[in-house]
Amino acid sequence: MKLGDWQFRTFHDGQFKLDGGAMFGVVPKVMWEKHHPADDLNRIDLDLRCLLVDHQDHRILVDTGMGDRWDEKMTGVFGLKRRPNHLVAELAEAGLIRESITDVVLTHLHFDHAGGVFREGENGLEAVFPNATFWVQQRQWDWAHNPSQRDRASFRIEDFDNLLEAGKLKLCDDRQEILPGVTVMPVNGHTPGQQIVEFNTGKKTVVFCGDLIPFLSQIHVPWIMGFDLNPMLTVTEKNQFLSRAAEEEFILVFEHDLENEAATVEFRDGKFRPLRTFTLDDSGF
Repeated sequence: MKLGDWQFRTFHDGQFKLDGGAMFGVVPKVMWEKHHPADDLNRIDLDLRCLLVDHQDHRILVDTGMGDRWDEKMTGVFGLKRRPNHLVAELAEAGLIRESITDVVLTHLHFDHAGGVFREGENGLEAVFPNATFWVQQRQWDWAHNPSQRDRASFRIEDFDNLLEAGKLKLCDDRQEILPGVTVMPVNGHTPGQQIVEFNTGKKTVVFCGDLIPFLSQIHVPWIMGFDLNPMLTVTEKNQFLSRAAEEEFILVFEHDLENEAATVEFRDGKFRPLRTFTLDDSGF
């Protein structure tokens, strides 16, 4: 999708599975399973979608998927479906080399969003995107180094220390324009210091929703994840964000939805609803 001198494309790091009940919290299975069929272990399919944005001298990647470093046991636990170097391979098939990425914006540091930052090299871990600057909220950085017992397993702390040593880390302070037209906005209900990423093109605003709204089905405000550390804050943040999205006609990009890549939304009959769904390849904007 081209909007003026901005180009937006999506790439993937494969797919994985998580427990459907965990993904929808108190929402009854009989309701969410209509949209997300569960397997015999009650797991539903999730995409590992990443957003690539070209603008001026910057090639910006939002999130990196799960990466390669998963043993056989954990691959089975997560039903992980990906080829080696999956994201890098998809980029290469589009004629893009990993060294061309100038910036990586991480919505947060959970393993399914930041797991592809490093890979095994000949001399230990190496950066998958060696020339990139990495953007993370300060609050998320601090939390990831001292998480709660509830969410400790979601982080790979050793990765973050390597990132800091590489000297490529930029820590954001609240809402901030990090590059021309690129603004990160913290949303804290899922994990402290998660950030959604807004691209203001002058024509339309494109927003990568991260885990604030992982699926199109979750634009229904009460449908939030059991993983959220502060669920009532998530409800407030979703209401505030979706009000802006409907009024300003944002294009929302969903990270984990296999069937729905992007959408616009409206507020009708007391609810937020999809107005139009599309892929960035055929959006027509």
